[in-house]
Amino acid sequence: MTEISASDLTLEEKASLTSGADFWTTKAVDRAGIRGVMMTDGPHGLRKQSGGTDHLGLASSVPATCFPPAVGIGSSFDPEIIERVGAAIGVEAAIEDVAVVLGPGINIKRSPLCGRNFEYFSEDPIVSGILGAASVRGVQSQGVGTSLKHFAANNQEFDRMRASSDVDPRPLREIYLRGFERVVKDAAPWTVMCSYNKLNGVWTSEDPWLLTSVLRDDWGFDGLVVSDWGAVNDRVAGVAAGLDLEMPASGGRTDAQLVAAVRAGALDESVLDTAAARVVDLVRKAGERPAVAGPLDVDAHHALAREAAGRSIVLLKNDGALLPLAPAKKVAVIGAFATEPRFQGAGSSLINPTRVDAAFDELRAVGGDNVSHAAGYAVEGGAIAASGRSADELRTEAVAVAAAADVAVVFLGLPAAEESEGFDREHIDLPAVQLALLDAVLEANPRTVVVLSNGGVVALPFVDRVPAIVESWLLGQAGGSAVADVLYGAVNPSGKLTETVPVRLEDNPSFGNFPGEFGHVRYGEGLLVGYRWYDAKGLDVTFPFGHGLSYTTFGYGPATAQVDGAGDIVVRLDVTNTGDVDGREVVQVYVARTGSIVQRAPRELKAFASVPLAAGETRTVELVVRREDLAYWDVRVDSWIVEGGEYTVDVAASSRDIRSSASVQVDGDDVLLPLNLNSSIGDVVAHPVAGPIVMGALGGFLGELSGADSSAASMMPNDEAMEKMMASFPIGRLIGFPGVDVSHEQVEQLLAAANAGGAVAD
Repeated sequence: MTEISASDLTLEEKASLTSGADFWTTKAVDRAGIRGVMMTDGPHGLRKQSGGTDHLGLASSVPATCFPPAVGIGSSFDPEIIERVGAAIGVEAAIEDVAVVLGPGINIKRSPLCGRNFEYFSEDPIVSGILGAASVRGVQSQGVGTSLKHFAANNQEFDRMRASSDVDPRPLREIYLRGFERVVKDAAPWTVMCSYNKLNGVWTSEDPWLLTSVLRDDWGFDGLVVSDWGAVNDRVAGVAAGLDLEMPASGGRTDAQLVAAVRAGALDESVLDTAAARVVDLVRKAGERPAVAGPLDVDAHHALAREAAGRSIVLLKNDGALLPLAPAKKVAVIGAFATEPRFQGAGSSLINPTRVDAAFDELRAVGGDNVSHAAGYAVEGGAIAASGRSADELRTEAVAVAAAADVAVVFLGLPAAEESEGFDREHIDLPAVQLALLDAVLEANPRTVVVLSNGGVVALPFVDRVPAIVESWLLGQAGGSAVADVLYGAVNPSGKLTETVPVRLEDNPSFGNFPGEFGHVRYGEGLLVGYRWYDAKGLDVTFPFGHGLSYTTFGYGPATAQVDGAGDIVVRLDVTNTGDVDGREVVQVYVARTGSIVQRAPRELKAFASVPLAAGETRTVELVVRREDLAYWDVRVDSWIVEGGEYTVDVAASSRDIRSSASVQVDGDDVLLPLNLNSSIGDVVAHPVAGPIVMGALGGFLGELSGADSSAASMMPNDEAMEKMMASFPIGRLIGFPGVDVSHEQVEQLLAAANAGGAVAD
């Protein structure tokens, strides 16, 4: 493609470039040598549709490797494996001449009910940001773009195309935008996808604050903003706000609206020029990638999918070292999911896999005739359901098989019909028929392992009765072999929870505010999302954020924490594999600022590292907490502020398993608040510029006020109580109090001089 600028195009051509040609491709302008490019769904594989087109995974697509969705691979806490998977997806996209893969999705798991949680990484923005950046780097290393989504505060599926996410400024910045900021700054995605919903009453597709002020001006994003499919409410308002590309095609209808708006003077043509230029730049980037003929190395990518799936599995419980299994043991494999695996979510991310491993087949490949199977229950639409056998018959058979085995491995999980893009879950319970099956199996054989298949957390009412629980999430096409690897010990599990498993849905911070009503959902929990809430409220949880066991054990040495020249906190400690099995530990760093002037959670994750350790090996681990990640959003000045003072740094194996702690002194940022007559005396004293000036002038009569024989003073039991009262007293209200010999004009002069940073006149 030859170099071309928007000024070389007609008004109609520029408008045409900013909407799709069809469902998946952009428009070409042949006269100008601008070709159309293809975008396809992701994010855990390539969904290039080969026939009919849709956005809900209904039409067929070309075969591609189905890697573990974000709910699984996020539990690896490992950017390196995620970047490798991203690169593999980029290779598959390049072979299919796809310019942009629509992902990763990094929205926060605000509620376990969100139907699309399987596509998101975590309830924590640092985890989402770091892992999302790794995914972007991997895909884009192959000359294929990504589309960071869904921007922003798209945390539910119910009424997602109309509802307004009503979020206060601090949680919006610190929780819901922080991950996006991390990915944009660290990995420079080619595109960002705006979400369907409104944000504080404004459609995200036409929100200039979100798409321009924050994304471009604050974060420096220089790529293209594309709409989610069908997310555009008003095309003209969208382009003016910073939306560059509407997808899918509108049949020319909204192109004509843009042309008419420019000709009528309602839209400056330079704004359209900018949007068209960004589309041209995307086409240029896609054209710089050399043609890739293939063929796809199906076996190599399946092996990577298996490795990634093994790294995604979380060992929640393992009493009595029931796992790993010995091949000589008689194992009863129970559950339809063992032979009819559920390995991905439903909706736009539905991949047509190149192959699928079933756990029973893979377990049988290791244990041979020692491994038997009983369905136990039927999954709607599956082969077992088609057999017509009753739940009682299936359960009776399962109990007999379990009783004859040394160990029973029961596969439980959520049917696909219960979690998908487009709707939210109604509860977090496993199907009653599966729970009844487990009860019956436990009676027959208490040496029972539960293996879960689910895209979002589920309640575990059996946690105290089952000795071993394996959270295998949705693991992609190689999940069955990965589960066998972990159960038999070929892979030592190292995954950790990126979301809290609550005891009850009612304990979740969003309960009562999810999914909202009459087109609004109030984010009433504020900053206390996920583990922040459970820790702040002292609530019991089934398993905490960051939890995950191993077949070995790890010892943590004393941690040290120092502030480096960039203002970052550098944390160092020795970690030792104290067992006799090679393993991998996810070391987590949480930070707390006790006595803060703003609300904070008891501790917040700020850094982590996945550390491989051979049996007996000790390694010095260094983790860096970025200074910017210590900042809170100060609503008084609309800016990030690092509060000075002592911070506690906890090095932990989970949010509730602190292994070592250190403290460190951090220099704070100055906060310069303009003062007025309603500013409190406390505000005045705290002001780094105004405080000394004003106190120098008012110190005398403030002292007189403290000793004045007024009714307020006489009620104060001591000087400290008087100081507390006066700290919130508006300075302008001092005028007229006994002993305060100062005029209204004099106070205004003092404040003006303080705000200007000058001296006070006599």
